[in-house]
Amino acid sequence: MLTLEQMAGLLEKNRAAASARVKEFSIGGKPFAFNSQPAIMGVVNLSPDSWYRESVCLTAEAAIQRGKVLREQGADIVDIGAESTLAHAARADGAAQNSKLIPVIKELRRAGVLVSVETYQPAVTRACLEAGANILNLTGTDHGDDLFRLVADHDAAVIICYVQGKNVREVGDFDFSADPVEMMRGYFARQIEIAQRHGVEKIILDPGLGFYYRNLQDSVVRVRHQMTVFLNTFRLRALGFPICHALPHAFEYFRDEVRCAEPFFAVLAALGRTDLFRTHEVPRIKAVLDTLKVF
Repeated sequence: MLTLEQMAGLLEKNRAAASARVKEFSIGGKPFAFNSQPAIMGVVNLSPDSWYRESVCLTAEAAIQRGKVLREQGADIVDIGAESTLAHAARADGAAQNSKLIPVIKELRRAGVLVSVETYQPAVTRACLEAGANILNLTGTDHGDDLFRLVADHDAAVIICYVQGKNVREVGDFDFSADPVEMMRGYFARQIEIAQRHGVEKIILDPGLGFYYRNLQDSVVRVRHQMTVFLNTFRLRALGFPICHALPHAFEYFRDEVRCAEPFFAVLAALGRTDLFRTHEVPRIKAVLDTLKVF
């Protein structure tokens, strides 16, 4: 059971990091004041394998409509992906991804919606940035130099995800041999240096809590890990860049009320000082964040 005493102990042990401020910047002409106002990223899944059915759009028209609705519901950014991260999901090559992504990106940008694209493939990244995408949501570790150069060339932003593997589809067991937050800090520090060397300055860091590691299938282990990282987010902010979290579902606990899971985790993420909330439930997360501001 999470207690106030545990939270107080975490703060006392890491008090210096609690006051860290992160870099603020504009994306697609829109300023983001991360230190005072967290942002929301809505999700559009173009893959039929994605499990969160409310976010799945099987036509460009449906995806464009959902993207516009998410913006009206309070999303600052809309994240689009054409390949599910589920272990059993079908792979989609670059051509298949681009055929789905490009029409949606172009139309949403014409409508003034900021667009993030989730991929780890250079060819998909290039095509999407050329089509107007504002952010690369990078879910892999290969081809970093090429991908960061593409981001810099298009004056885009990048979300660097923590992945223990070549990409989100090729992960094994999560390494718990050390403090996961410290491992993330080391990884992110190296990736920030590489990105900046290639001219990327708009950087957001994502601990990758929604990825399907084999030893995180046990719900107790997985949820404990997710809750721990959410509350320790402020330690990662000490790197100087905003932190994004993809909010999980914990289906085993929420069951029929699974759509309430992301709002629950949003509270923990907010207490840890998350800057960007990636969610399938934009209006619910907006309500949570608006309520927390009252205190």
